Amino acid sequence: MNSMNSIQKLRAFSDKFSQPLKLPEDVTVNKYVLNGISAEWINPSGQSTNSVILYLHGGAFVLGWYNQHRVLAAHIGKVSRSRVLAVDYRLAPEYPFPASLNDCLAAYFRLIEDGIEPNQIIIAGDSAGANLTLAVLLSLRDTGKTLPAAAVCISPMTDLAWTGRSFHSNKDALLTAKFAMSMSRQYIGNKDDHLPLISPHYADLTGLPPLLIQAGEDEILFSDAERLADNARHAGVDVILSVYPDMWHVWHILVPFLPEAVRAVDEIGRFIQRHINSGIIRVDNRVKE
Repeated sequence: MNSMNSIQKLRAFSDKFSQPLKLPEDVTVNKYVLNGISAEWINPSGQSTNSVILYLHGGAFVLGWYNQHRVLAAHIGKVSRSRVLAVDYRLAPEYPFPASLNDCLAAYFRLIEDGIEPNQIIIAGDSAGANLTLAVLLSLRDTGKTLPAAAVCISPMTDLAWTGRSFHSNKDALLTAKFAMSMSRQYIGNKDDHLPLISPHYADLTGLPPLLIQAGEDEILFSDAERLADNARHAGVDVILSVYPDMWHVWHILVPFLPEAVRAVDEIGRFIQRHINSGIIRVDNRVKE
């Protein structure tokens, strides 16, 4: 069986597996098309003002927007009292780098065009979506665009050269090194895996907004999260690294059934509420009150 057939089967399985998961009560979902890219508005009741979470899903750059991501994003929106715009970005190998990054940037710019102030936007993502979250921030900074209020990186995949200590040593209940390496190669294509927009581990993080990084102590990407936090601190970024003992890659998808997942989502909600409408706008590496 060729690799494309294997990926299609994996996509179908992932979609079917997540279908029984239920959205939290009082949450509605509306389909949305963004310049030809599918997206969804996830609207919890009791949302506050105009705050928006731009959510970028994981899936090793090859798996799409499935119900487990929808449920997780809905819980995050509910605890933070914010609407969520989730982007079903283009996938590798059909669309390698930088297609998914361009789709995520387009979604951010569309929010701005629609009148959402940058200090009312939080970008959040899990795994490969956290990679894209960082790449969006770096792209905005490097082009002098206004950055969002803050960002959340769940189990971030930051080094696609796979040099992290934990990558080959930790026993992760969800993600294997073999899968991560093979799928990321579909995304990288013929590009250099050390490019900062592909592997934010190699980026200068100066000027980025506040970051919340969550990682499970047992996951193979634990070193990616640790090094991201260290690099952010050295660059003067306001960063929180929150480590959950005995947890695996993106354990959050078991919310509301796993207590550690509930705690992690609640922490994200508090972080978002703290930074939305803070009155700080970051432009071109500078901070303006």
